[in-house]
Amino acid sequence: MALVLVLCAGFWGLGMALNTPKPMRWAMIGMMLVAVILLHFVLPQGNPLRMATGETAMPWLLLLGAAALVWAYRKGLSQLRDRAQPADQPETDAPLFSDTELNRYARHIVMREVGGPGQKALKQAKVLVIGAGGLGAPALQYLAAAGVGTIGVVDDDVVENANLQRQVIHRDQDIGMPKVFSAQAAMTAQNPHVTVRPYHRRLGADDARELIADYDLVLDGCDNFETRYLVNSACVDLGKPLISGALTQWEGQLSVFDPKKASPCYQCIFPQAPAPKLAPSCAEAGVIGPLPGVIGSMMAIEAIKVLTGAGAPLRGELLIYDALYGESRKIMIAPRADCPVCGG
Repeated sequence: MALVLVLCAGFWGLGMALNTPKPMRWAMIGMMLVAVILLHFVLPQGNPLRMATGETAMPWLLLLGAAALVWAYRKGLSQLRDRAQPADQPETDAPLFSDTELNRYARHIVMREVGGPGQKALKQAKVLVIGAGGLGAPALQYLAAAGVGTIGVVDDDVVENANLQRQVIHRDQDIGMPKVFSAQAAMTAQNPHVTVRPYHRRLGADDARELIADYDLVLDGCDNFETRYLVNSACVDLGKPLISGALTQWEGQLSVFDPKKASPCYQCIFPQAPAPKLAPSCAEAGVIGPLPGVIGSMMAIEAIKVLTGAGAPLRGELLIYDALYGESRKIMIAPRADCPVCGG
């Protein structure tokens, strides 16, 4: 085998000396390897040429197979880069995606509804998630995994032992840590190619508008109506789409509120907060552990659809999922003419 490898190196060096194009050099080496393999199938065992070239064709077949896999992998990455690269971007610009990112997002890029432009939109998007608890945990994980470039997370709470039954972004060793920092650590560990902005505070009327203005899309998974109405009002004023989710016990719901696209706002559907006894918290009423994962993941899907323009986001529709009986249904919702926030 050493003799053949030396000859291959000699062909390559001679080609370099003669300025022979690389494809031609590879072709010469490939032809020689094919000839060596044919010798092993034609000549009888014990032949001096077979003995000098490795005795059997198996090592050469494995070598050619490995070379073919490497070539196919590089060719695939090149095609994905071409699909992800905008047509109007000058070739001299730095590539938008590294090879690692192209490989990571390949399952998105090959989809007709997402493709290169859609993945570019995700990379350049900025999404704010209100709450790093039950709904925020899966939404944050999947937004980071999907390659959303900048993700903000707002929460004033710390990780508690009782959270770990459903808030899977946090770990036992994170107990006592602010949820935004625990979530940030998990997200960047999963995908170091995204930027996570943690805001360890309760969103208030004094900073909600300023904070939301810096983002393209908002996901609201908080657990109190005061914040929900505040976020909705700021999103309507700024023209930002809002994806809102809620859950209790075995049931969850979500919708996309986007008055700029002729859909209602949150307050159109819920004009006022219900009495406390009618909407108990998860601590009071309980919640089955996987349910936040289902609804939070749906929120992440709606976010990807809004950002990439894929499919039909849940504008003007309220999706309700009943985990206890495995049922889901949609309710059509419309703007309310007397809504004090969006005015219908």
